[in-house]
Amino acid sequence: MLEKKYFYSLLLHVIIGVLLFYIPFLSKLYGLSTILFGLLYIVKNQNKNNEVLQVAAYIVGSEALLRMTGGTISYEFSKYGVTFFSLIGMYFSGFSKNALPYWIFLILLIPGVVIATAVLNFDTEIRKTIAFNISGPVCLSLASIYCYQRVISFNQINKILLFCGLPIVSMVVYLILYTPDLKDVLINTGSNYQTSGGFGPNQVATILGLGMFIFFSRFLLESKTKFLFALNVIVFIFIAYRGLITFSRGGVLTGFIMIVILIFFLYNNSKNSGKGKISFLIIFSILLTLATWSYTSSTTGGLIDKRYANQDAKGREKESALTGREGIIENEINNFIENPIFGIGVAKGYELRKIQSGFVSVSHNEITRMLAEHGSLGVMGLLILFFTPMILYLDNKQNIYIFCFLAFWLLTINHAAMRLAAPAFIYSLSLLKVKISD
Repeated sequence: MLEKKYFYSLLLHVIIGVLLFYIPFLSKLYGLSTILFGLLYIVKNQNKNNEVLQVAAYIVGSEALLRMTGGTISYEFSKYGVTFFSLIGMYFSGFSKNALPYWIFLILLIPGVVIATAVLNFDTEIRKTIAFNISGPVCLSLASIYCYQRVISFNQINKILLFCGLPIVSMVVYLILYTPDLKDVLINTGSNYQTSGGFGPNQVATILGLGMFIFFSRFLLESKTKFLFALNVIVFIFIAYRGLITFSRGGVLTGFIMIVILIFFLYNNSKNSGKGKISFLIIFSILLTLATWSYTSSTTGGLIDKRYANQDAKGREKESALTGREGIIENEINNFIENPIFGIGVAKGYELRKIQSGFVSVSHNEITRMLAEHGSLGVMGLLILFFTPMILYLDNKQNIYIFCFLAFWLLTINHAAMRLAAPAFIYSLSLLKVKISD
């Protein structure tokens, strides 16, 4: 029964991917339905089993798919959705009075917003610009307040991850249909929009990297039969392959690092009998990875090897390892040094870069953006975010995913800032108090 339910859930999302490709106008209906049906699902169950987190996870998993298919009402649709459902969760289930660090983090954001209203150029859409830059940290704050030390079972957290993973299956199907033949679109080793559904490869690869981790964890921990094991392995391979051929490295490497952390954690905390099984799975995983890489190398004519070696199509070393983002990072650090107390104000960095150095790109690094735009208050905020889960871990060692979630947040905000709701939401899951039953 469980096998059938899981199989049909995956099949449904394969069909959703096909429908969104062939009938594009359904995308907006799909986006709205996640909110409406999600709200009904939560109200019906009164959030007794943290349905709020399941719905929020689904919104996170579908964000890149909705953006590439035009299914979002606004660009920040998913962040607003996670924020909204976090508030709904607090209404039904309350929140911990010990979540003070995240209230403090929220307050530390205010001076940067106030400064921005005074310093942004007159021709800037101030409300929209500030919302774009501050929606990620606000989403993280409220999701974290809801999750802070909330007791949840191991089965529940795996269900939350599954809800996040299902729409990623739809996105993979959409990507396959969007780019059935790679020969005409792979001409260099840069990030490829054609293999990313015509959307930003960085964001698509970030979600695919998260999907890699989700389905790897399922074949490692949630495959009670050979059928489920084979099914999860197949889904993992497809997601990994599509992630690689976006030619955007950050998201894929992040997913791979999360997998390594999970394996290390499980092996290190297993009894001798369990270590034998994990050792077998490690060998299997290595062979699976090598096979996936070899196939990708073959289908891309060796371009993927050059991409990860930081070479161009002719095998020459590229000047920049970070696709030119070093200049933005340096600019933001200089802004912090010049304005160390309160920073330059939210979203002001983009305007100053155009004047000071000619860079017209928004920041890809949330850490340096926080430093530049919030100054010392940004430093305090980042310290809160980094150390609070570490302290909670001392009394929360059954949350075996905690360091995987933290790695995803930290690595993602270093290459994709908080463009997506994913780093905010996944970070908040590290604060859950997980109970594993015998």
